Formats: sequence, C-alpha cells, structure tokens
Amino acid sequence: MTQNSKTGAAFIVGGSIAGTGVSATVGGMGLAGGFGAVGIGTTPVVGAGAVVGAAAYGAFKAIAEGDAAAFGAMGVGAVGGAGVYGVVGGMGLVAPKVGLAFGIGAVPIAGVGAVVGLAAYGIAKLLDESEIRETPAQVFERMEEKVLQMDYYSAAVMELEAFLSGEDLNHKFVALEVEDELQALKAQLKKKSEFVNPKPATANVEPETISVTTQLPETWRCVRTLKGHLAAVNAIAISPDGTTLVSASDDRQVNLWNLKTGKWLCTFSGQAEAVLSVAISPDGQQIASGSVDRKISSWQMDTRKFLYTLFYLNSPYSHNGFVNSVAYSPDGKILASGSSDKTIRIWGRYTGTLKHTLNGHLDAVLSLTISPDGTTLTSGSTNKTIRLWDLKTCQQRCILTEHLAAVNTVAISLDSQTLISGSSDATIKLWNLHTGELLNTLVEHSTAVLSIAISPDGKTLASASKDGIIKLWNLHAGKILQTLSGCSPVAFSPDGMTLVSGGNGGSIKIWSPIQSSNLILDAVLSGEWWEILGVNPSDDANLVRLANLR
Repeated sequence: MTQNSKTGAAFIVGGSIAGTGVSATVGGMGLAGGFGAVGIGTTPVVGAGAVVGAAAYGAFKAIAEGDAAAFGAMGVGAVGGAGVYGVVGGMGLVAPKVGLAFGIGAVPIAGVGAVVGLAAYGIAKLLDESEIRETPAQVFERMEEKVLQMDYYSAAVMELEAFLSGEDLNHKFVALEVEDELQALKAQLKKKSEFVNPKPATANVEPETISVTTQLPETWRCVRTLKGHLAAVNAIAISPDGTTLVSASDDRQVNLWNLKTGKWLCTFSGQAEAVLSVAISPDGQQIASGSVDRKISSWQMDTRKFLYTLFYLNSPYSHNGFVNSVAYSPDGKILASGSSDKTIRIWGRYTGTLKHTLNGHLDAVLSLTISPDGTTLTSGSTNKTIRLWDLKTCQQRCILTEHLAAVNTVAISLDSQTLISGSSDATIKLWNLHTGELLNTLVEHSTAVLSIAISPDGKTLASASKDGIIKLWNLHAGKILQTLSGCSPVAFSPDGMTLVSGGNGGSIKIWSPIQSSNLILDAVLSGEWWEILGVNPSDDANLVRLANLR
C-alpha cells in the first residue's frame, strides 16, 4: 500500500472513531418526518463518520492535485440530495439524552448529498492509489464489516472506561475502604486528643500551625456499584416496598435488581432501540418502559412475563416519536406517557387501551409526573415550558414559562403542594403546584439539570447534572448539603435511606447515609460467602464468578 493510500485509510478510520465518540456521548437518536420516525443506533453514526472521513480525504486530494472532478462529484451528490428532499420532504433530528432537536431542510440535505459525492471521489482516489481492483459493492461490503466491528469496539471502550474509573474496585473493596476511613478517623481523633492534652514540650519546638478550611460535611456514601448494562442508564424506578430496582438503558435492556443485596435478577428484552423511561405500578406488580422505537412495553413483576405493547389506534406504535417518560397514577389505574411527538397519552393500565391524548405542547415532551393525590399531571417540554393538567377532566390548567431552556425533569412533593423542575438552563425551580407561583430558584449547578428526586420526608432534594455531579439540598432552606460524584438519573427509596443514581458507563451507584453505612456494611459482610454473593454453595464456578462481578 502506498503512503497516500495509508493517509486515505487514516482519514476514514479517524472519521469512524469520531462517529463512535459521538454515539457514545449523544446516545440514542432518531429521524422524524413525513415518512414517520426511525431510530439511529451506533452503527449508522459510525458509518456516517467514515463517510465524512472519506469526504475529508477527497477534499484533501482535490486541493492538492487541483482535480476538478471533485467538484463534479459534489454537484452530482447535491442534486441527489435535492431529489431525496423532493421525495421525503423536511426531516427533524432528535437526541433526547442531550436535549437536542432541530429541523433539516432542503439546503442541509443537499449539503449531505454533496458530502457523500465528495466521499465517493475520495474512495475512488484511495482505490486508485492502493491499486485495489474491487467493485464499489465489494468495497462497501468491507466497510460495513469494519463499521460493525466499531460497534463492538464502542461497547468495549465504555466497559474499559468504567473499569479505569475504579468503580469495579469500589464494588469489590467497599468494605475495605470503609475500614480504612474508620482507621483514619481514629488516627485523627487520637491526634486531636494529644493536642488537647499535650505532652511536656522541649525547648525550641515550633508550635504546629493548623489551617481551617470550610468544607461541607459528608453525609452520604456510595456503598455499592451495580454492573450489568453495556451502555448509559437512562431511567430507574424503585418498587413501593423498597426491595426491587428497575433500570433502563441505551443497551435496549430493562434490568431487574434486588436493591438490598445488589443481585441482578432478570433482564427484560424486546425493545428495538434505547430504552428512555421506566416506571413501576403502585402495587409493585407491573413494569412499563418507553423506548426510542416509539413503543411502550409492559411486564408482570412477579412472573416476569411480557404482558403487552400499547398501540395507538391502528398504528404499530404507542407514539409517533420517542417515548421519553412514563408514569403510573397513584391508584394504578392509568399510565401516562410523554413523547417527542409533542403529545401526552393516557392509557388504561389493565386493558392497555388509549383513553385520552393531551395536546398543547409545541415541542417534544421530555418529562412528566402525576401528583400523589392523583389530581394533577405535570409535563416539561423542550420549548422551555411546564404545563399543568387536570387529570380528571384532561384539561390544561396553566403554563409555567420561567425556564430559559428545555425542562428535562419534574417532580412533585408527597404532600402534593410543591412542584420542582430541572432545566438545561442549569437551574432548579420550586413552584406552588396549585397556583403556579414561582417560590424559589436554585442555581448551584453549572450545566443542564437532567434528573431530580425528592426524599419521602420532603426535606432533601437530589439533583443530577450533565457534568456528572449530584447535589443534595436542604429543600426548605435551599442550601446544598453535599456534592456527590454520580450521574443522572436519581431516585430515593420509599424509606429515604437509599439513594440510587447512574454511574460511569452502564453502572448504577447505591448511596446510603453515613450513620447507617455501618449497618449496611454489616449486612453485606454477615453470613456465608454464598449468601453474600446471592448464589448456592453448589453452583457452577462461572455462575459464582459472574455473581462476584455484579
């Protein structure tokens, strides 16, 4: 292979790696238009990166050689793109994980065609230089194989990142870490006692200078890390009895965990694309999930059997866009869903039939929740608004417009008095749920607030932002209690003694108040080894190894 052909290959590989990075950062994406909506996974994004790399190489060669054929290839591609627009019409690109949504008109589509044309020119030059005699079909077959390999590479990179972050070690050696910290505290106490009752000092001994710094006290600690997903976790839900955790991920899976032991119990599969939302019914018997594939799926918790997919009229889908949020009513009779198609739909939980469609939002519905008293449904949208709906009449009560960017998350206090919202404008706002009056704005985050959760006693708020920071707030005073290293989403257990959050890659972090950490540690370390791992003494060695990794 010549030096030039090596350069061309480097351009294409670089573009593929860039596409992998974009997919890992942005997560699930989709195109929507007059043709409907389709999801875009990792493979198409990596392929697009390879095309851009080939186009960059084509531009490089055209400039270096002054070859006018490159402009002809771009012209042909642009005409082809315009033809696509004439058939398909306008489109829109949506990436709910990062709050991205914009329209694609005739000019951008023609521009994409020009890039594809330039990429074809670049590939032709690369074949000439490398003296490879293959048909275009053979070339692209090889490229497709490489792109599929890049998909596995992406998953491996995320796993490696999680390992290098130390979370596996935290999971395995959390007991030793707590013991080390306990010994350090004892050493500090001993030093302080010696300072209070010093030994007789000898001459010419310089007094010790102690610097005092203001630091928030540590009140919560990560006691366990769950590993099981192969991509980012988008949503979590905890059962009413506090024993079971459900998680939904970009890896298209919904996982069931024992929250007390951290043991993986089951995986619910079947979604065609990334799973964006999940909820557990108030009786703890049913799970619902919403996906990029525009469908809502439901399972029975105790039997772990698939129940049904919710369908809208004669459509094979639940919505015409991504299902970004799902929530059960407190009485468990209905399920509400919010979608990128700008609608909220109310479904019968037992029959799975559509009862109402709430229209009003002018852009994608990103989040929704139902008040504990069952009277109000609250929804947040990409167009910066929050809407309050009367759940009995399905009529809109009011619109709240104080946020300056997309409203990514909403929550309502257990007394049904206070609404809390988190936005891409990096603020958290507290509202009177009944009057819509703005009560307070919390501004300590520096990036988009993606998830919030209120403790059962109504005293503590947890908020997770895009930069991987979780803040715990005194809700009444509006002051920060502690800052944790973790990701969206966040959720409190029903007893308020456990906080669950996302971690790096596909991990989940379990947090506990420090005063109860020793109790949790005792529970983890007590019993025989097979009890701790959640296996039987006679189980196969591979099963035991898998349980230890989880």
